[in-house]
Amino acid sequence: MIVSVASGKGGTGKTLVATSLALAVSERASVQILDCDVEEPNVNLFVHASIESAEPVYVPIPRVDADRCNHCGRCAEVCAYHAIASLPSKVIVFPELCHGCGACSYLCPESAIVETNRQVGVVEIGYRNNLELVQGRLNMGEPMSTPVIRKAKMYINGQIDNQRDVIIDVAPGTSCPVVEAVQGSDYTILVTEPTPFGLNDLSLAVEMIRYLNIPCGVVINRSSPSRDSLIEKYCRESEIPVLLKIPFDRDIATLYSKGIPLVEVKTRWHDAFLDLFYTLKKGRLHATYNA
Repeated sequence: MIVSVASGKGGTGKTLVATSLALAVSERASVQILDCDVEEPNVNLFVHASIESAEPVYVPIPRVDADRCNHCGRCAEVCAYHAIASLPSKVIVFPELCHGCGACSYLCPESAIVETNRQVGVVEIGYRNNLELVQGRLNMGEPMSTPVIRKAKMYINGQIDNQRDVIIDVAPGTSCPVVEAVQGSDYTILVTEPTPFGLNDLSLAVEMIRYLNIPCGVVINRSSPSRDSLIEKYCRESEIPVLLKIPFDRDIATLYSKGIPLVEVKTRWHDAFLDLFYTLKKGRLHATYNA
């Protein structure tokens, strides 16, 4: 089963939920966790996997043969991303804008354009007992993270065990990198907080997930009885299950700030996350849990 953990906004605790699920499950079975928040990966701050290998991520960019180019401007015309400018005396390529679609080289009438690789990031692989970490990391200054996310997802299950459960830690928001990360998931957990901002961004995330036709449920982090009704009313009206509530608790915040996994210190949370995951896996997706 592939479970993605997403949120409409940053800082809601999605990495807390993703790592807690993965660590709890890893005590019983082999599990894989993908850190697809590639602009600021932080899963390994909590799972403490030993990184054993890394593979660079490349995107193809055009290289113009000045001797063959007749400056017809066809390459600039077909580029939807304005990554090429054709001037009377030269052709300028803007690598950071290139999406690697290959249209310019394919449609160049003089065959003056070939593609060359440019590294935009790296995918690192690490292990901790039954847990495998696949961590994407975008190079600083790069504007497009989807190639790194796509490369990280190519490692799902992989060569070791094609029956492993998979947890995907997704970047916050509803942009292209989020869509790339959650696509193909069997279920998406949306982590939110009981605030007006949390509700607004949760509704955007739900709209995105439903457009992708992925079943979803909600985890309320920093839960408080006096504030939860804001999220609960929305979930009830939208027919979305509230899967788990994590209270607004100083001890939890302290553990998180120190990079100490919640499920390794507090047994009740270990059992709650384990129960949640296997309930999702068995298809009972409409239960509400209060640990």
